[in-house]
Amino acid sequence: MRKYGRETALLVIKRLDQIRAAANLADLMKLPGARCHQLKGDRKDQFAVDLIHPYRLTFTPADNPAPRKDDGGIDLTRVRSVTILQVKEDYHDSK
Repeated sequence: MRKYGRETALLVIKRLDQIRAAANLADLMKLPGARCHQLKGDRKDQFAVDLIHPYRLTFTPADNPAPRKDDGGIDLTRVRSVTILQVKEDYHDSK
């Protein structure tokens, strides 16, 4: 908690609760205020939710390989669990 501050730490707990409560990743993508989004490039199978700027919580589908649609994209409705990767400063700001 010291590294991120109390407010960010509480938001991490809230986001983890929201992730646990979501039926699948498609539901999580609709979460107001979290701005859940899929990453791009070498992180294309990862997702992130906003915390307090500049921090984000990143995760990946727990299934390996992730369930896919016919077009090759991740089938968000079939992702029912995720693996938390890290809380990190915004990857755009850290380059």
